[in-house]
Amino acid sequence: MFATIESRKAELPEGSYTTSLFTHEKGENAVLEKIGEETTEAILAAKDDDDEELLYESADLVYHLLVLLSMKDVALDDLRAELRDRF
Repeated sequence: MFATIESRKAELPEGSYTTSLFTHEKGENAVLEKIGEETTEAILAAKDDDDEELLYESADLVYHLLVLLSMKDVALDDLRAELRDRF
């Protein structure tokens, strides 16, 4: 998924939601807002014991987090290393 995000960032294909995030006039703030929104929705799904909704919202959250990392030019390997160092 991260490779696709990076590709969309480089190529900016028309009609792509990912492209719209990279070219949105609010830029990074639009992605930060989506991360906040998806986090809230995941929390609510977890509190409602709605596993299907929790998975759906979690996927949205991870996707938008990966877009943010790409915007910040953070390599996925750096994230992996950080996670590995914690365990």
